[in-house]
Amino acid sequence: MQVVLPDLETHATFDVGPGRPMDDREFFEFCARNRNLRIERETSGAIIIMPPAGFETGYRTNEICRQLGNWARTDGRGVALDSNTEYLLPDGSARAPDASWVLKSRLDAFTREQKERFLPLCPDFVVGLTSPSDRLSKVIAKMGQWMENGARLGWLIDAAQQTVFVYRPGQDPEQLVNADSVSGDGPVAGFRLELGDIWRGLE
Repeated sequence: MQVVLPDLETHATFDVGPGRPMDDREFFEFCARNRNLRIERETSGAIIIMPPAGFETGYRTNEICRQLGNWARTDGRGVALDSNTEYLLPDGSARAPDASWVLKSRLDAFTREQKERFLPLCPDFVVGLTSPSDRLSKVIAKMGQWMENGARLGWLIDAAQQTVFVYRPGQDPEQLVNADSVSGDGPVAGFRLELGDIWRGLE
C-alpha cells in the first residue's frame, strides 16, 4: 500500500496497513492507531500524511471555527465541525476540511455508533485555509474535489494574499480580494465571516 509524505522534512513513525487499499473500517482504525498524525486518503486509496498546523494557521483556523460554531448554534439548522472531522466521500477519498457545516436532517440517517467514526457523506459547506506549507494548486484541486462530491458551498481562504475563493456547484469560483467579510448563501445563508482577525493573524 502507498503512503505519501508531504514535500517537507518530517519524521514520523506509524503502523502501515494491509498491502492493498484499506476499506473504511481499516482506514478508521489506522487513523485511530496514529492519532499524532493528520491523515487523509486519496481516491486511489493512497494514504496522505500531512504536517500539523503552524501556530498562526492554528489561530486562524480556530477563529473560523469559532465564528461558524457561534452562528450554527444560533441558526439551529445544522452543526458546525472543526478541522479534526474527517469525511468518507463518494469518490472513495477521505478528507478533513478546516471547517465544515452539515444540515442536521442529514444526520438522522446515522446511528450514534456511526457518528463516532468517519461519516460517509460530504458536508453541505466547507472551508479551506491555506498554510505556508501548502501549494495553492493542491488546495484549489482539493476544493474542487469537495464540490464534485456534493458540497453546496465552499470557501478557500488564502490569508497570505487576503483572498477568498467562493465555490458554488457548476460555477467558476468567485474571487474576493481584501474583503472585510464574506457572506454565506445557499446552505449557510445568514452566516457572515468577519475576516479582520484572520487577515491580521498574530501581528
